[in-house]
Amino acid sequence: MMPDLRQGAWRKSSRSNGQNGACVEVALTAEQTLIRDSKNPAGARLAFGAGSAASFISQIKAGRYDV
Repeated sequence: MMPDLRQGAWRKSSRSNGQNGACVEVALTAEQTLIRDSKNPAGARLAFGAGSAASFISQIKAGRYDV
């Protein structure tokens, strides 16, 4: 069951510059790291276990998912 995070537990990156709303937001729970698109907060979310989120972010930084 996905935790209810509608009450402000989501954080936007301090590096977000607001260009065209192209930002992601992150929420941390005891069990998961959740990531969503700030333009569509009610939309799909990625959910990761503790170590998986760090690995995914490292892969993004390394350009693995660039198109």
